[in-house]
Parts: sequence; C-alpha cells; structure tokens
Amino acid sequence: MTHDFISLKADDKSGTFDGYLAMPPSGTGPGLVLIQEIFGVNHTMREVANSYAQKGYVVLVPDLFWRQQPNIELGYTPDEWQKAFGFYKAMNELKGIEDIQTSITTLRTHPAVKGKVGVLGFCMGGKLAYLTACRTDVDVAVGYYGVGIESALDEAKNITCRLVLHIAHLDQFCPPEAQQKIQQALGEKNSFEVYVYPDVAHAFARPGGDHFDKAAAELSQIRSIAAIKAEIGPF
Repeated sequence: MTHDFISLKADDKSGTFDGYLAMPPSGTGPGLVLIQEIFGVNHTMREVANSYAQKGYVVLVPDLFWRQQPNIELGYTPDEWQKAFGFYKAMNELKGIEDIQTSITTLRTHPAVKGKVGVLGFCMGGKLAYLTACRTDVDVAVGYYGVGIESALDEAKNITCRLVLHIAHLDQFCPPEAQQKIQQALGEKNSFEVYVYPDVAHAFARPGGDHFDKAAAELSQIRSIAAIKAEIGPF
C-alpha cells in the first residue's frame, strides 16, 4: 500500500487544495472519498483511509477547511476541540460539497480507479456524506453520526444511490427528536439503511477516543463495507 498528498483544483477556480490519497496493495480498485471530522485530515483520518485502502479501495481524503486555513490537523485536547468547532462553524457547507464533488470527479478520472466511487464520512463528514448523496453523482454514501441531517431531510427525494447512516443513541449532537425525524423520513426507504446503536455516544467508531465502543464500531464497519462493496466493489 502506498499513500501521498495530491493537489486538486477547486471547481470555482478559487484555488487548489490538498487531499490524502491512499492506494490499495493491488494498485487499482474502486474509489472512495473519505470525508473528515472537524479535526481536519489528521492522523485518525489518514489511518481510516489506510485501512480502507488495505481493503482494496483507492481512498481520497480532501482537506475541506482549506478555504479557512490549509492543512489543518488537530488532536483532541480541550483547546484543539475549541479550534475544531471554530473551523466547523465557519465552514461554507455549499463549498464543502463542491470540493467533495471535485474529489469524486478526481477519482473517477484517476487511472488507478476501476469502477465506481463512494463516500464515507464521520461526524461533520457524516452529514456531508448525506448531502453528497442528495446533491452529487456518487454511487454509494455512508455517514457516521452526522450532525444536522434532520435539517436537510427535504433533500432526500433527490437521492438515487444507496445510503447508510449510523446513529449513536446517546449522541449529544443528535438528540432523540432528531433521531426520530431521520428514522421516520429515511428508515423505510428500500435503498436507505438507518442503524441506531444503543448505549453509545458520538464518535463511537473512533479508535482511541473517549467514546470508542468496540462492538458498535465493528458492527457498523461490517455494515458499511457490505453496502459499499455491494455497490462499487471490489467484486
């Protein structure tokens, strides 16, 4: 497996931004855009990218905070949390989706990508994965504990791909009423899967995190990989 940073040109011609590209051992495979948490393309995101590359995917993690400050890489101390929330609150969501579409297009035209392209997002990236399903040509979308999905449920009618959402039952950023709205709007659609994990909190799938739950993380990954593989391979 190899990995490196590449440069991407923004669709609005406002500049360029970096993306972490992890290649599978075979050198080719389906494409997967990994959408960051609020901490930037940090060690955690790169490790997730590497793990999916090992499973056969060409994985690209775009820097979605570049319009504020390029190459943000934060940890999880209280001060870094505050900085991360600042970047998150100031982010232009519309531009973020544009940059994700740029990343999808980059993978579709990359010589190593054979087949289709999916997205996988965590936290902030969980909602962006949902919006990517609503607004782009992606082939499958998986979102973990997305924040604010309930405010964009009217866009679900535009989704034409398979969608998988993982919700933490004790997520302070997605309270019970929000979870109920998401389940009611999406839970009964044939191409949508909404899973709620009891007794776990936000970021339950982040290894080493305060709320990491091994059982929920493993089950959610099994479901994620099953959906992604069914839609885009590798076959």
